[in-house]
Amino acid sequence: MAINALGYIGIRSDKEDDWSDFAGKLLGMQKIDQAGKSMAFRMDDLKQRLIISDEPGETLAFIGWEVDVAGDLNKYGARLEKAGYPVKFGDRNLAARRFVEDLIFFYDPDGNRVELFFNPMKSDSPFLPGRPISGFKTGPQGMGHAVLHVKQIEKLLPFYQDILDFKLSDYGLTPYPLYFFHVNGRHHSFAMVGSGNMGFHHFMVEYTNLDDVGQGYDLAQLQEDKIAYTLGRHTNDYMTSFYANTPSGFFVESGWGGRVIDPVTWEPEETSVGPSFWGHERLNLPDEARTKLRDMRLKAASDGKQAPLAIDCPWLYRELK
Repeated sequence: MAINALGYIGIRSDKEDDWSDFAGKLLGMQKIDQAGKSMAFRMDDLKQRLIISDEPGETLAFIGWEVDVAGDLNKYGARLEKAGYPVKFGDRNLAARRFVEDLIFFYDPDGNRVELFFNPMKSDSPFLPGRPISGFKTGPQGMGHAVLHVKQIEKLLPFYQDILDFKLSDYGLTPYPLYFFHVNGRHHSFAMVGSGNMGFHHFMVEYTNLDDVGQGYDLAQLQEDKIAYTLGRHTNDYMTSFYANTPSGFFVESGWGGRVIDPVTWEPEETSVGPSFWGHERLNLPDEARTKLRDMRLKAASDGKQAPLAIDCPWLYRELK
């Protein structure tokens, strides 16, 4: 029984034109025809990865996680019910809208809707990006990663670790609690930020070419207040990325070069050097908070903290050959 990948994300928003420009022209996703009050986007050979429902609210609607086999839905459903979390099985209509064979849904302790699904449908036509890009890194690693704001991380840890079997990759406690989890070889597919808030922080998409990130960065800089975090590199997953403000108020991270781990042998550890080696200036934060994170980056640099060279990174070197 296992959850193996982040499959799709649903956003509640009535800003369809803004999302069409953001997901298609900035991120490079392919907009597809969708019946009803929603629109969807492709990133690869699956029929959809991002769904925007035409509703007010500007927030996360649901996160979909893929399971290994159909029987996992019943097993997780029973485990959730036993722990006191009501579970509903999706009907044929919902499964058709999600382009999956079967699914269940429920809510985590903070009220975020979680969907587990089996057997996503593939498209008969090739992926056609919304702008010229080399493509997204998906496949067995899934859509990317998703990050939630939480008030009390301790309340959600048992839910995701003990019930849903998410495995801890690493965590940091300063300047605020950060917990990262993997469900496959991607360093993390899910994370929680102990910001004291609730809601969606960001999701990440990873490109197969660094130039795809850089060209997106150029496009984002042409729009006023579109950049949320400047270009930088993370300390835990070695992702080179920038963050953009979405039409719905949260962020999307556009990245390249993420770390691939061995889930069987990986040992989690506490990190204290801060979230970034360099860059990622948080333009969205007040001066005091920005200064604290900037000081952590500068200290990491003065201490000689760096990611391994590409030649020493088997997960990255394979991509470069």
